[in-house]
Amino acid sequence: MNGPVENSVITSKNSTAAAYRVVVKPADKRVRVVFAGITVADSTDALELNETRLPPVYYFPQKDVRMDYLQRTEHRTHCPFKGNASYWTIRSGDTLAENVAWAYENPLQEAQDICGYLAFSWSAMEAWYEDEQQVLEQLQDTTPSKLNVFSDWLLSDAWNAPSARELVRQLGECLFSAGVAVWRLQLLIRTLHPQLFATGYTWWRVSGEIETFTAAHDVLETREHKESPYAPIMDGAGGVRRSLEGDGQDFDFPVLKDLQAKGATDYVAMPLLFSDGQINIITLVSDRTGGFSTAELGQLYEILPVLSRLFEVHALRRTAITLLDTYLGKHTGQRVLEGSIKRGDGEDIHAVIWFCDLRDSTALSELLPRDEYLEMLNQFFDCMAGAVLDHGGEVLKFIGDAVLAIFPIEDPHSPEAAGHAIEAAQDAQRRIAAINQQRSACAAKVIGFGVGMHIGNLMYGNIGTSGRLDFTVIGSAVNEASRIESMCKPLGQTILFSDEFARHFPGKLVSLGVHTLRGVSVPQELFTLLQPAH
Repeated sequence: MNGPVENSVITSKNSTAAAYRVVVKPADKRVRVVFAGITVADSTDALELNETRLPPVYYFPQKDVRMDYLQRTEHRTHCPFKGNASYWTIRSGDTLAENVAWAYENPLQEAQDICGYLAFSWSAMEAWYEDEQQVLEQLQDTTPSKLNVFSDWLLSDAWNAPSARELVRQLGECLFSAGVAVWRLQLLIRTLHPQLFATGYTWWRVSGEIETFTAAHDVLETREHKESPYAPIMDGAGGVRRSLEGDGQDFDFPVLKDLQAKGATDYVAMPLLFSDGQINIITLVSDRTGGFSTAELGQLYEILPVLSRLFEVHALRRTAITLLDTYLGKHTGQRVLEGSIKRGDGEDIHAVIWFCDLRDSTALSELLPRDEYLEMLNQFFDCMAGAVLDHGGEVLKFIGDAVLAIFPIEDPHSPEAAGHAIEAAQDAQRRIAAINQQRSACAAKVIGFGVGMHIGNLMYGNIGTSGRLDFTVIGSAVNEASRIESMCKPLGQTILFSDEFARHFPGKLVSLGVHTLRGVSVPQELFTLLQPAH
């Protein structure tokens, strides 16, 4: 130890330096720590670290710590001006306290004085002694929290941001207004989505604009990700802080060299933790000589827990919308999100009912290996449900190897919904034909299917038990659509329409005569397309 070192000095009234500092100094007393009746640290060379609005922390030379009672863990935390902290669990007999001792084994320049020292959680210890006098209460720093330059923003504007994108924009502007020399601000928020791994937001000081980007799940296997600062942070290794000033630096992440070439001087990446432990990432890049000060990073670091909760609220809403859209469909999901959640909630609607089925699925499931059958089933669903969605329909559910969908009719005199359904059917035929060409080339079984369409009145809403509901459509029209589809194979057609559908569709359809449908009392005239789509 080379004497007291002030890592940050308060000098500027109008910047973040006005309210945050870190001071390391000798404790100048004997400090002893007891855990489960055992003295685990006893030193006259301890250091005292004082950080704004936090209790002072004693750091002990490892030579004065009973390391034989400590077990290293994989837990890591990050401080933007101290670095990554490693943790230990303390065990004495049957008494165990997890992750209650930590050290900055490779600290950043600002915290070099605590290199080789180890600290303990005050509350997890049995007793603390200073010059053999037991200390019953930990001291607190009394610097008012209102001196954090970001507190007014958090209380007045941040909580009211309507989206994560807007929250990032506000944060960037708030940092800049407070004098933080941030050139680029970026956040990566992981998401629960079948296709997307995460959504990212980038704010640039020069333009003040927000760029939004998405990352698919397979990005985790790319070289670009594995060689990025994001990879170790997502693996729980803490954060990354790198000075980009000076020539000849051997950067451990390629992106840092790219940023330096653009004039960046400092790079900070920190984990942004959600309440469930999910690790997201916030990064800041400076272009100012000397980069970020400890005071600037300290004030931002201080509000990260609150900031992460704000982003978590937006992420949870986005997740809810994604899950509802994915499992219920966009239209149905919106109804549920707007409050249609009680059993019996619903409405009567008039719609085109689309029912399609994979041909010979039972035999195929017995003939094909599971993976091949599931691949075929998903290809079938991609073609059918994809066509429905692309032409304005709503996929309500997958029933085994079948798809139930609707095209709501707003105006009973308008042929628009019927026209969209026809377009979707023709699109589905083209998609299946393309897939079957690929499958034939690989000597795989081709996909056969049938589609039945009808128009009728439906009850659209919640059914089930009070604890397990299904938002769906029910009514005789649904059963009729299913029965119409079942006639595709005996009539040698892939798409059939009811006479009610034919009356709503202004184009030409080919009549296949009147047929009796199983479970339907009145025989119906069935129709098919004038010619197959090519």
